[in-house]
Amino acid sequence: MKREISKMTLIVIFLLATTWAFAGQKEKIAVAANGETSGALISGQAGTAPYFLFFDEKGKFIEAMENPYKGKGGAGKAVADYLAGKGVTVVVAGGFGGPIVDVMKDKGIKATAFKGSADEAVKKVLQPK
Repeated sequence: MKREISKMTLIVIFLLATTWAFAGQKEKIAVAANGETSGALISGQAGTAPYFLFFDEKGKFIEAMENPYKGKGGAGKAVADYLAGKGVTVVVAGGFGGPIVDVMKDKGIKATAFKGSADEAVKKVLQPK
């Protein structure tokens, strides 16, 4: 009986710890863009975008970074690895090449297609579903 209570107690502690860990995760949005400002238009493809604009979970613009893989063929996996390393949870672009979506999905990153400005895209991503 004591053994079962101990097991159940450990399970409850594990579940609570897991819930608290995931509750602390914050969304970080990367927008593939043609420019360096939050009002820049979204790039047609995620992997070859000139810039990535980063926003926090409240939609606040954090920074713009030049895509280190722009202009390189087959950059999808490298871009997905780069964005995962930056803690990105959502990527917005006009479109996504084949393999990049699978790689991002494996890394827990959601791909969202959108046309317009980065600001508009972030507002849309953060709208309650």
